[in-house]
Amino acid sequence: MDLFTLRKLRQLSVSFVVIGLLGACTTTTGGSSTVPSAELPARPEADVARDDGRKPFAVLDFLGVEPGMKVVDVLASSGYYTEALAHAVGPEGTVYAQNPAILLRLFGGRNDKALNARLMGNRLSNVRRLDREFDDLGLVAGSIDVAVTTLNFHDLYNRDPEQAAGMLAVLKGVLKPGGVLGIIDHNSNDGADHATLHRMPVSDAIAAAEAAGFTVETSDVLANPEDDRTQGPFTEGLRGYTDRFVLKLTKPE
Repeated sequence: MDLFTLRKLRQLSVSFVVIGLLGACTTTTGGSSTVPSAELPARPEADVARDDGRKPFAVLDFLGVEPGMKVVDVLASSGYYTEALAHAVGPEGTVYAQNPAILLRLFGGRNDKALNARLMGNRLSNVRRLDREFDDLGLVAGSIDVAVTTLNFHDLYNRDPEQAAGMLAVLKGVLKPGGVLGIIDHNSNDGADHATLHRMPVSDAIAAAEAAGFTVETSDVLANPEDDRTQGPFTEGLRGYTDRFVLKLTKPE
């Protein structure tokens, strides 16, 4: 990897945060067989209250997350999906909650404090914090079963598709052959101002994934036909219920 590429990857974390603040493709539909682990503490009420719109266990079931797996929550923020993943892989699995420094410093360290509280006292014994940048994840190549990034990919892609490609390459490198990268994001209409709306067309995400060498499956588990995609995801009454796509990107064996 050349110096230019490393510098571009070092910019990934900033790109996600700053913009956020301002093969074959098939479709899959189905219910969830993944349930919270009885061997871990109950999930916080605040997390459970968000489940209606996010359906985390249906998403993780589609992505093939199973007990005992080694997984990464990419740009984990305060850890909503980190905890869902912890339950999905169970005590014998491992979850890496990855955050770059800038995401931990935002809003007076709000994400850092929330993640500390979530993990305090070894509450989730199968979770490891991964406070590292994309160009230095510290993960062994080919060691991860599943990585997941939620509502982040549009920020990077809308700013610079080449940086989005760089992120896909990094995550593909840490996945095992046959490993999966899950991307959940706000769908957009063709021709819209995607950056302003904090959205992206699913067709763009699929094209980027296939160009990176992944095979792609889609799920409509988070689809919402009542969202006409003309408003941003922070709009009152829409937050948590946007029309979202879920992509399952599989690294070739």
